[in-house]
Amino acid sequence: AAPPGPPVYVDLAYLPGSWSARTVDEEFFRRVRSLCYVVSGDDHLKEGVLRPLLDALLTGKHQWGIDIQVTLIPTFDSLVMHEWYQETHERQQELGITVLGSNSTVAMQDETFPACKVEF
Repeated sequence: AAPPGPPVYVDLAYLPGSWSARTVDEEFFRRVRSLCYVVSGDDHLKEGVLRPLLDALLTGKHQWGIDIQVTLIPTFDSLVMHEWYQETHERQQELGITVLGSNSTVAMQDETFPACKVEF
């Protein structure tokens, strides 16, 4: 367990992918308070730990005790993410969590990919 200490406030935090995603729990979200969390990594390992990570965000954010709007930015499409969004949408609204979906695409050279713009 991490020693007690004050939370850290940041504008943007990237959540780890693959096996490292297992290290992100409710304690992480209680202590690392970000305006935006980017969920990156579109791989089969991420799917297995995605739901616990998303649930940890809800639990950790609930413990903040202050009203700060948080944006969750997934960088990939996932059935697990869609199910979590539908099942917890009301709770997300209560906690001030917005999931940013993007239907925008960027074309560079001969490649196109989904993208979104985040401003602070």
